[in-house]
Amino acid sequence: MQSTTDRTAARLAWTRAALGDPSLTLEPASSDASFRSYWRTQHGGRSWIVMDSPPAQEDPRPWLKIGRQLAAAGLHVPAVQEQDLEQGFLLIEDLGTRLYLNELDEHNADALYADAMDALLLMQTRMDYRDLPPFDRDLLMRGLEVMPEWFLGRHLGHTPARAEWAALETAFEVIVRNAQEQPRCFVHRDYHSRNLLVVGQNNPGIIDFQGALAGPITYDLASLLRDAYVVWPRERVESWAESYRQRLRHAGVIDAEVDSERFRRWFDLTGLHRHVRVLGQFYRLWYRDGKPGYLADVPRVYHYVMSVAHRYPELADFAALIERHAEGRDLTQVSPA
Repeated sequence: MQSTTDRTAARLAWTRAALGDPSLTLEPASSDASFRSYWRTQHGGRSWIVMDSPPAQEDPRPWLKIGRQLAAAGLHVPAVQEQDLEQGFLLIEDLGTRLYLNELDEHNADALYADAMDALLLMQTRMDYRDLPPFDRDLLMRGLEVMPEWFLGRHLGHTPARAEWAALETAFEVIVRNAQEQPRCFVHRDYHSRNLLVVGQNNPGIIDFQGALAGPITYDLASLLRDAYVVWPRERVESWAESYRQRLRHAGVIDAEVDSERFRRWFDLTGLHRHVRVLGQFYRLWYRDGKPGYLADVPRVYHYVMSVAHRYPELADFAALIERHAEGRDLTQVSPA
């Protein structure tokens, strides 16, 4: 495996050659929960991003393929100027630094979410999802199982007893069955405020779409409106979700049988799937990968899990199990090995 120093030198040399400028430098732009990283440079009076996607860990080809399809569907994704698939370097459009996460406020939320839902509707009605990997039962279950391993087991130090495993399995079955009964569509998978940028034209700019799957119609909507990094009042979130349900009906994606109550259950339990998974994943990123930056967001995710679980009687044992072991604990503090 290439050393960090060698990778840094190769990245800089490739960027200088791609832009024909032997004097340019690179500064960190952002990173994510994977091996991929992003670097910013200035050349020719404009800003550029270098995406560093080590092929052995993060093959850049899915990003390129899906990006081309999204652009063809009318979405604003970073345009690619140069690429080196063997090394895993791409020179792409800089969509700026105005993440939805930092821009959203009480006054602009309606407009920014309207743009994001416009883009989401395009993804769900124009993108051909049939050749994408399926968000199937096995994958849905594996996502949920991250939580008992890393949250209950590793962080809270609790191994569920047989009755508790039964409660977990019952809840997981409810959540998975809910996802499976929904219409299939293109699913970005991380359609939230850290992957959407406010841009001047064709807002929003969309990034981090390489993990797209064919999955449930409410998955990206729940990612957007029940964001692990942003919280809005329940009534406002449900109003946004209901407006989107009506748009899906008008577009012929869902039929009249999917009324407000049914759609809200789809939305709630699909969001719960995501948050149960993330509750385990954030701790895995710390304990396994040494990335502590997500721990501060755990209380928000925990709140989502508990608030939704308490609304559905069939999840009462699941909610009680989590509360029994987590209440009163500081979820942002790491546990000793």
